[in-house]
Amino acid sequence: MKPHRAHVREVIRPQDPAVDRGYRLLQRTFPKAEVVRRSEWHESLRERKAALWTDTRWHLVVAEVAGKIAGVVSGTYLGNVNTGVIGYLVVARSARRSGIGPRLRARLEAAFRRDALRIRGIPLQAVVGEVRRDNPWLRTLMLREQVLALDFPYLQPQLRRSEEPVSLVFYYKSLDHVRRRLSAATIRRLLYTIWRRIYRIRRPLSDLAFRRMLAALSTKRTVGAIRLPAPPTRPRAG
Repeated sequence: MKPHRAHVREVIRPQDPAVDRGYRLLQRTFPKAEVVRRSEWHESLRERKAALWTDTRWHLVVAEVAGKIAGVVSGTYLGNVNTGVIGYLVVARSARRSGIGPRLRARLEAAFRRDALRIRGIPLQAVVGEVRRDNPWLRTLMLREQVLALDFPYLQPQLRRSEEPVSLVFYYKSLDHVRRRLSAATIRRLLYTIWRRIYRIRRPLSDLAFRRMLAALSTKRTVGAIRLPAPPTRPRAG
């Protein structure tokens, strides 16, 4: 699939067929333990339609090629911390290396920037997200000058009773100036807001996984970047 053939748009209506089609792509790509329930997407769009949001904005952006979903990105702007949180970014196997992923991410970040100006009246401060440590994209992410893949044991909360929290890497993209470290206090505020307002955990402090993260951060004033093992070297030809 060529990038110029993909139509990128934001999904607004809960009845839009792209919601279920995009969710199925998500299910085929991520382990079940990392995927929120489909009802979370529908409920978020219903809340948007009812104009119930205050300083929070949830976005679902899709890329379509010939009427089929080629990629999906979701994310939430959190006004209280002036930060955009990327939830999921996935591109269909047949559309990879086509430029659709960067287009989706850029569209979502542009929405976050508009949210910050409309809700807070100030520029967006940061974009954060979660990624598996073995994801090949993580190394590319860390090479970007303004991105910190933070060195602490981040856990995605338990999404279903039968499952366990998932160990991921939490990254922070600063939009105001380059950061080599982030204060533990800032990370704690971000974690609480994400768990409480995005994952809708009613009492994060009562959750064992959340307390484990706070305990790990309690011994630090600041947190720097994780270290990844060196990439494998390719044998020389000849």
